[in-house]
Amino acid sequence: MLTSLLDNDFYKITMQNAVIKRFPYAHARYAFINRGEHAFPEGFGEALRGEVDRMVALCLTEEEKRYLETTCPYLDPTYLDFLAGFRYDPREVTIEQQGGELSVVIEGPWYRTILWEVPLMALISELWYRLRGVAVSEEDEALIEQRTREKIELYRQHGLKIAEFGTRRRFSFAVHDRVVKALRHYGGEAFSGTSNVLLAMRHGVKPIGTHAHEWFMFHGARFGFKMANSLALEHWVDVYRGDLGIALTDTFTTRAFFESFDKKFAKLFDGVRHDSGDPIEFADATIAHYRRLGIDPLSKTIIFSDALTPEKVERIRAFCQGRIGMAFGIGTNFTNDIGVAPMNMVIKMVEARPEGQGWLPVVKLSDVPTKNTGDPEMIALAKKVLSMGRS
Repeated sequence: MLTSLLDNDFYKITMQNAVIKRFPYAHARYAFINRGEHAFPEGFGEALRGEVDRMVALCLTEEEKRYLETTCPYLDPTYLDFLAGFRYDPREVTIEQQGGELSVVIEGPWYRTILWEVPLMALISELWYRLRGVAVSEEDEALIEQRTREKIELYRQHGLKIAEFGTRRRFSFAVHDRVVKALRHYGGEAFSGTSNVLLAMRHGVKPIGTHAHEWFMFHGARFGFKMANSLALEHWVDVYRGDLGIALTDTFTTRAFFESFDKKFAKLFDGVRHDSGDPIEFADATIAHYRRLGIDPLSKTIIFSDALTPEKVERIRAFCQGRIGMAFGIGTNFTNDIGVAPMNMVIKMVEARPEGQGWLPVVKLSDVPTKNTGDPEMIALAKKVLSMGRS
């Protein structure tokens, strides 16, 4: 099902480069979280095991390496040489199925295991439909391009910038490919690129992404919750020197993030990404934060990326227009809008072992408490350290 090492989201590539430079001896453990409580059909775990085992054959081609060299000059030549020699090790992934319940655990050196999350989720999603006999109807097959065209043309009419972020919960790679092709064809200046590196290369658009929650979660385990945001941002700047300048805000709640996002970081970073909670409240708080620091909000950008639909995008646009720059990363609404319910699942880092330390639980304190992940005792400790009380 997977045919390329680059069938992955770009932020995994950029984070892997940063991990190699800053934390080459760290280990990580990830786990599949079945938020939708989906019941998996008999034989699902075995089928997933087979797909994972076949991933050992994936490798970076010369053409793909040249593409990264040309498109992403901030990725070091030494890193690209490493990636050319990288091979997935299926032994890092443990898959078990008991009845309808699926367990997937990834463990190993962080610089290696960081690449598993996105392709594994894409495999789980595609197999979920395939093994249950769910196929695209002829009617929906004919509508894939039309629906995509209608959405991107609507966004273009409003002068918006839209990126495609839908690898993890796509219906299938074939649908994903058709969606990006349509976005490229009809989007014009409104389509800024895709998070999927292979499809960015195939369709001649920009690969989009910076870092994810795990970057901050690891820093919380390694340096403590009070210092996690500041040091995660500092290390990112050290590696990329001004490139890839969008900061993720909600690993330990946006309130805690803005306490660390001082004038230095606010000026260094091009903007911030919203990934949970009410987008209007977030935009309002972000505008106020920049103004308090004496920074014109219109010189900065918010990337909105939380379960976006055309209706939600329009609500955000109406609020932000003329107040702050904005762009949108849309995932499942592009790559799994074919008349079936998308899966509700994630794969998250659950433990980290920094150099010279034992295993430590990592946590995420979302702006939406139901999205919190991690050991309950560690979540309680993080809330206490960050003065969140029992909220």
